[in-house]
Amino acid sequence: MGNDHVVPQSPPAPDPSRDSTCRKSPGTVQCLVTLVTKRPVSLYAVSVLRAGYGLLYLLFLLREFPHRQEIWGPSSPWTPALAQQLFDQTGWSSVLALSDSRAYFELCYVLALLTSTLFMLGWRTRAVSVLFAVVVTSFHARSIFMTDGGDNLILLMAVYLAFTACGRRWSLDARRKRLKAARADGADGRPKPLLLLQLGEVRSAAATVVHNCALFVMAAEVCFLYGSAGLYKVQGGSWGNGTALHYVLNLELFQPWPALSHFADEHTILIAIATYTTVLLQVAFPFVLFGRLKYPVLIMLLGMHIGIAVIMGLPLFSGAMIVADAVFLPDRFYSSLPGLCRGAAQRTGMWRPAAAERAASTSTVPSQGRHPDATGPRQQTVPEGREAPVPTTEVTPSRG
Repeated sequence: MGNDHVVPQSPPAPDPSRDSTCRKSPGTVQCLVTLVTKRPVSLYAVSVLRAGYGLLYLLFLLREFPHRQEIWGPSSPWTPALAQQLFDQTGWSSVLALSDSRAYFELCYVLALLTSTLFMLGWRTRAVSVLFAVVVTSFHARSIFMTDGGDNLILLMAVYLAFTACGRRWSLDARRKRLKAARADGADGRPKPLLLLQLGEVRSAAATVVHNCALFVMAAEVCFLYGSAGLYKVQGGSWGNGTALHYVLNLELFQPWPALSHFADEHTILIAIATYTTVLLQVAFPFVLFGRLKYPVLIMLLGMHIGIAVIMGLPLFSGAMIVADAVFLPDRFYSSLPGLCRGAAQRTGMWRPAAAERAASTSTVPSQGRHPDATGPRQQTVPEGREAPVPTTEVTPSRG
């Protein structure tokens, strides 16, 4: 057996399917720390939340503009004195209760409209996000008995968004930063001191941690909202026997179009299916977030909220929930949207690239003859709108 050789075994190849971050950091805790501190996640998602909630609150203030005095102003039945008594008990506060002056209220209302617009556009988002949270909190606390679930969710999300980097994508801040970086490429800047560079790194790391933590809190908030609503419905007998939506459709408070509500109530089988589907979606939502099943669930939830907005007349609540669901879509989905829109526009003929338009305006065809000095085929330019002549091939018999 002297001719036998022992061949050493090579170590197993690393699994490429595992995350590189977790490969380098052994342990779940270290993986989690690396995930939170490495880079800000879901920048597109929080930008969608910023634009969505800014637009929703702007439309809400514009819709209630004719009734602003009766809801939040000095003419409200819930006077500033009553509001202050409630603040003393609950700990709430509102800038609208600082004065009974009508001019002061009108100034606050105009500033609220301006703040919502700037927050939606993403202008100086770090400061404007804080102002937006103050505006939403003040209007919510001033007339707390005239709010609904949509107002509560917008209030929570406005506070959370103040801690996120929601202005880095699809905003005026991102555009200004991009233009500034383009101008700085051709300029020879002096190097910054080491202390300033270190402070900048610490600031960036702290902002990343705060952003990721706030994002996880927002996602958990939506999960708790759906899960608690579904579990609460399971305990009710009307949701168990599939008749809950029948009673909802017959409430006059939620009948903006009574004919539509009565038409939907006539289809009892569809009402039962919609009742059970609503409970199933809400209970299962927190458990399908880590797989591909979340996409059809989000689509069905979108349809459910649109139905609530149209049939029950709750557009603010439905809009707030639809925007909140956007936090669960990955950045690759949002970054691919422009390309998908361009592709769809090209297929429908609504958009063509500039190069294609220039190529379509003039076409080139080979000429019928050849110039004595030409070494290749000559091209003939045909004006747009005319039919190009079909080239023909002449066969000349050889001599001799």
